[in-house]
Amino acid sequence: MRKPVAATVTSLFFVLGPGLVAGVAPWLITGWHFGPTWPPLRVLGGLMVVAGAVVIVPAFVRFVVEGLGTPMPAAAPSRLVVGGFYRYVRNPMYVAVELAIVGQALLLGRLSLLWYAALVGAVTWLFVRFYEEPTLRRTFGQEYEDYRRAVPGWIPRLRRG
Repeated sequence: MRKPVAATVTSLFFVLGPGLVAGVAPWLITGWHFGPTWPPLRVLGGLMVVAGAVVIVPAFVRFVVEGLGTPMPAAAPSRLVVGGFYRYVRNPMYVAVELAIVGQALLLGRLSLLWYAALVGAVTWLFVRFYEEPTLRRTFGQEYEDYRRAVPGWIPRLRRG
């Protein structure tokens, strides 16, 4: 896939994927109204939201630059993406979305967002386990298996491999 096309599709997928899941849905659930919470939790929540954004944006860009494709399954990359945050965790986009949702829950003091984060996490894990990982195995074979053995799926390692 040509880079300008991949960049356009990736940008649209960013809005329709994480934008809806970590932005629009939390807003629909809470109206972004603040509930009662301890002020240090608000600060921690805000930092988590920022951290999620700091991770997810370059992770999406990586698919265009390194993978020569998009993160969207229908326009998957032609190369396995293993650089950037993918050196530390195999699923940085999903981790970043969870981080942003939990961060919003803490920032807003809204338990409903923690329940939503749990639902998103469960659905994401099922998708990765039963669709994404088997697809990556079929597509990239031993290269993916080596990567899978070297890099954790969900909890980032602290040093580069």
